[in-house]
Amino acid sequence: MVSAAEQLASNLNFGAFAKAEDLKKRIWFTLAALVVYRLGTYIPIPGINPAAFAESFRAQSSGILGMFNMFAGGAVERMAIFALNIMPYISASIIMQLMTSVVPTLEQLKKEGEQGRKQINQYTRYLTVALAAFQAYGIAFGLEGSRGSAGAVVIDPGWFFRISTVVTLVGGTMFLMWLGEQITARGVGNGTSLIIMSGIVAGLPSALAGLLELSRQGAISWPLLIALLGLMLGVVAAIVFIERAQRRLLIQYPKRQMGNRMFQGDASHLPLKLNSSGVIPPIFASSLLLLPITVAQFSQGAGPDWLNAIVASLGRGQPLYLAIYVGLIVFFAFFYTAIVFNPQDTADNLRKYGGFLPGIRPGAKTAEYIDYVLTRITVVGAIYLAAVCVLPELLISYAAVPFYFGGTSLLIAVSVTMDTVAQVQSHLLAHQYEGLIKKAKLRGATRR
Repeated sequence: MVSAAEQLASNLNFGAFAKAEDLKKRIWFTLAALVVYRLGTYIPIPGINPAAFAESFRAQSSGILGMFNMFAGGAVERMAIFALNIMPYISASIIMQLMTSVVPTLEQLKKEGEQGRKQINQYTRYLTVALAAFQAYGIAFGLEGSRGSAGAVVIDPGWFFRISTVVTLVGGTMFLMWLGEQITARGVGNGTSLIIMSGIVAGLPSALAGLLELSRQGAISWPLLIALLGLMLGVVAAIVFIERAQRRLLIQYPKRQMGNRMFQGDASHLPLKLNSSGVIPPIFASSLLLLPITVAQFSQGAGPDWLNAIVASLGRGQPLYLAIYVGLIVFFAFFYTAIVFNPQDTADNLRKYGGFLPGIRPGAKTAEYIDYVLTRITVVGAIYLAAVCVLPELLISYAAVPFYFGGTSLLIAVSVTMDTVAQVQSHLLAHQYEGLIKKAKLRGATRR
C-alpha cells in the first residue's frame, strides 16, 4: 500500500507537471488575470484630490472601511476603478440564491438544469449592475461632502463627477465579474475567491512590516509580537485541520448474484465535511455588512445623527458589529450547506444503487438520518467559523494589530489556497490517467 504522503508527492512531482501542458496554460492564464486585477487597483477614478482623499481615508481606515480596503486589495485607499471590487456580485449572488428558495418562478428555473442556471446567472448580472450603481452613487455623493486640510476631496463636484464615478466603478465591478468567470473556466481555482484572496495576500507584506515597525518603536512588546505570530500560526493549523475534517457514514451494499457467481457486498463511506459551506459564510457576511455601511462611512459627519451613530456602532470590535457578523456567519453556514447538499437526493441515489446505512431503512428514514447528522456537524462548523473570524478580531481591537492578521483574512487565504492546490492535484492526476490510457491503447494496437 502506498502512503498518502507518497501518493501526494507523486501527484505533485515536477516531471508530471512539466508534461501537463494544459495545466501550465491554465496556471499562466490565472496568474496573468490576477496581474491585470492588481494593476487595476492602482488606476484612480477621475476628479479626485489624492492628498485630501488620503487624509480622509486615514481618519476612517480603522473601522469597517479598512476591512473593505483589505478585500479590495488596497483599491479603496487609492479610490481606484476596482474600489467596489467584486462584492456587489457576491451580494447579488446571495440575494438570487435566497430568492430561488422563495420565488416559485426562480425555483422552477433552478430545476431546469443548465439552461435555467444560465438564466439565473443573467439575472444575477443585472442585479449586480443595480447594486454596484447604488453603492457607486453613494460613494460619489459621500466624496463630494468630504473635506480635509488639503482641501475638498472632489476637485469639481457635480453631476458630471457623479455620473463618471458611477460608470467607472460599475464598469470595474463588471470587469472583475467577467475576469472571475474567465479564471474559473480557463484557469485554476474559483475566480471570485482567487480575486478576493489575491487582494488579501497583496497586503500581507506591508502589514507584517508595519507590525515589526510597531514592535521596533515599542508600541508592541516582543513577547506580544511572538504571541501574535504564534496565534496566527495556530489559527492556520486549526483552519487546515477543520477544513479537512469529515464525518464518514458507513454505506453497505448487498450481495449480488451474476450468473452462477455470488459477489460479496461492498462497503464504502459517505463523507460529510465538518465545514460543508467552506469560506462562503464569512465572505457573504462581510459583503452584506459592507453593502449599507460603505455609503454611510464616506458620508460620516455629513449625514444625520442616527446615521453617524450606526456607523460608529458598526466599527471594528464593537458589540453590534460582532453580533451581526456572528449571526450572518451562522445563518449562511446553514443556508449554503442546505443549497450544496440535499439529503433527500443522496438517500434516493443510495436506494437507486442498492446502498443503505446499517440500521436505517432506505428512503425517507435515511434522508432524515443524514439531515440529522449534517445539522449537528454544521453547528460545529458554524461555531468554528464564528470563532476563527471573531476571536482574533477581539485581540486586534485591543492590541492594535494590522487587520490582515484577522481570522477572516486567514480563513479566506488558507481555504482558497487549499482548494486551488486540490484542483491542481486533480488536473495532474487526470493527466497521468490520460497518459496511462494512451500507453494502453498503443500496446493494444502493437499486439494486433
